[in-house]
Parts: sequence; C-alpha cells; structure tokens
Amino acid sequence: MTNTCRHCQSSRTMAFLDLGYAPPSNDYLSAEALSHPEVTYPLRLFVCQKCRLVQTEDFSSGEALFTEEYAYFSSTSTSWLAHAKTYCDSVIERFSLDAASHVVEVASNDGYLLRNFQEAGIPCLGIEPTHSTASAATAIGITVVEEFFGEELAKGLAKSDLVIGNNVFAHVPDINCFSKGLAACLKPQGVVTLEFPHLLNLVTENQFDTVYHEHFSYISLLSAERILAAAGLRVFDVEQLTTHGGSLRLFACLQGANHTQTGAVNAMRDLEASHGMDDDAFYTGFQTKAEKVKDDFLRFVLDAKAEGKSVAGYGAAAKGNTLMNFAGVGPDAIEFVCDAAEFKIGKYLPGSHIPILAPDELQNRSPDYLVIFPWNLKTEIMQSLDWLAGTRFVTAVPELKIL
Repeated sequence: MTNTCRHCQSSRTMAFLDLGYAPPSNDYLSAEALSHPEVTYPLRLFVCQKCRLVQTEDFSSGEALFTEEYAYFSSTSTSWLAHAKTYCDSVIERFSLDAASHVVEVASNDGYLLRNFQEAGIPCLGIEPTHSTASAATAIGITVVEEFFGEELAKGLAKSDLVIGNNVFAHVPDINCFSKGLAACLKPQGVVTLEFPHLLNLVTENQFDTVYHEHFSYISLLSAERILAAAGLRVFDVEQLTTHGGSLRLFACLQGANHTQTGAVNAMRDLEASHGMDDDAFYTGFQTKAEKVKDDFLRFVLDAKAEGKSVAGYGAAAKGNTLMNFAGVGPDAIEFVCDAAEFKIGKYLPGSHIPILAPDELQNRSPDYLVIFPWNLKTEIMQSLDWLAGTRFVTAVPELKIL
C-alpha cells in the first residue's frame, strides 16, 4: 500500500476494504444511457496509521461526483426533516440565535434545514455546488452560493455565529482546505457543528454499504480532532446520534474561544480508545465481514429466483448500489426498485441497471420479497408500506434478515 494520507501526508497506510469496481453511487441512468459505456472506478479504502483517517484511494474528483444532476434530495425523508427541525430548535436555544445572528450551512442541499432558521427570522446562507438541489432551495426563498466550499470561498463570506456541516465532512476530497474554511468564516465565539457517520459503528456494525465514492473519508472523533486542530479548531462537545446507522455531532470553535469542553468529549475519546481505534488491529478483518454479507445476500436472491419467488427493492439509495455492485446483482435477480424521489423514478440504478419505479407500482406488482436498502430508514419505510400484503421485508446489513 503506497497511498499518501490526504490529511497528514503520511505514507504509513494499510488496506481497509476493497469492494471492486463500481460507478458513482448516485449516477442514476436514463434509458438512453444504458446503450453507452458506463464509467466505473475502484472502490478501495485505506487507513492512515498515523492520524487514523480512513479514506478512499483517489480515483475520482468531487466535481465528477457532485454534478448538476446529483440525485439526493434531503427533503424526501420525513424522519430526516424531523431530525433537522429538532437540531435547529436546539441550537437556536443553546446559542441564543436571533435576528442579529448569521448562520451558514455548507452542503445545504434543497434547503430542508435552513428553512427552519428562515422561519425563525434568523439570517442564513446556503453553500451548495449542485444545481438541482440548490435550485430547490432558492425556490423556497433561501439564498444559496452555488460553489464548492473551501478556505478561499470562506474568506469572502460574512463571519457567522453558526456554521453547519451535516453529512458533508466525509464528502470533501480536500478535508484540510474544508476545515480551514470552517475556521475562516467563524466569528470569534462562533460555533461549527458537524455530523457524520461514526467510523466506530461502520466497523462494529459491519456497515460496509455506507462506503461509496462520494464518501472520501470515514471519520472518528480521534481523526476529526486531529484534522480540526490543524485548522485552528477545538472540539468542545460531542453527541451520539442514531442517524445513518450511528453518527457523531461535533461542536467546535476557534482555539481561543471561551466555550467550555463538556464531559462528553472525554467519554467519547475513552469509548474509541476502549475499542482500540488507534491500533492497527481494529481495522483488520473488515474485508471478511463485508464478503460474508455479500455472499449471504447473493445466496438469498439466487435461492429466491430458483424457487420462482419474485424479489424487488425499496429505496434507490447509495447503500443499495454499493451492495448490489459488490454482489454483482442485476435485474435478473431483483426486478425493480421503488423510490419516492420523483427525480429517480424512470431511471436505472448505476452498475446494476435495475429500473426505478414509483412506490405505487407495488400495488400492481406485489413481490414475494422486498429488500429495504436504506436500512437506517426501515421503520419509516415499513410503516409507509403497511398496506402491502403477502410481501416479506428483507434487510441485508449488518446481516441478512427476513423480517
């Protein structure tokens, strides 16, 4: 392994996971595109043995992945909207935000979160490079800068009381430039909050399907503190969240700010240390765990096919694309996938080329099995489909379960 860490530039690295070749997980295809060659990239991760940042090998750029037609719209999930509302109410109260404050969200998507600040009369600005989602935010009255966030852009922004980065820290190729940008647009006592899937859960819960090209980094408190400290930021609080299979929410400030560190920071440091996250042993053996899930899933769909049973999927999510491309599953095994996002309906999953249909199609083509690919939303999805009779729900991660 000769990769160089994108944070600390160390060449002391070791292999973590190899999922073969796959197209970008959100690069959904039109019917016309099926007749053209599809670009795939190696999907391999390594861990830096110095700073412990788990990261992809550099084969694709952010510009190539987050295009004008990037297909993820946050407002599609009702539970995610509720999560955002709860967060906004909490930080408005905790940091006494009002009409004299200023809030910036990096990767503001379709405005699902900032609209809560807007409704509270708190000035806010979104940073979102993807035109399709930025346009949706603009349509509801949110001011959006359609650019990739980094240090240079941040220097030209008004200083902010709160800078939000929900599920973007892992998506940036240059994590150092991004972190310096966070520091550059803070007021002296301003606060940064970052949410990202916790690497500890990814490993202990075998969540390998959360690995895709759009995620350049896989982060722990251990690695995040090192990255943020190098940019002049200090973590003073941390919360554990249930979102995305287990996430962290970090609260950070400039090194000289007077925010007092909470006991939760030391508690999380101790938890990660108890699992050995600063040791090589924690990162070995993950490949074998991923391959077992892949083998069990492939065996399930092949057995169902042999028995004449029909299998469909729900949720045209990146998680499902990772799993199906790793397992080599196509429309001969999974007939279709339903998704509530209108932008995806009528298109095809990248790599597997499985058609994406509207959820109403389940009324006409009731399958014997329905695989829920966004397993983190399985409760919400199953409740929305409680009218579906004769179909058994299935999840594949962290292990195959027929519900």
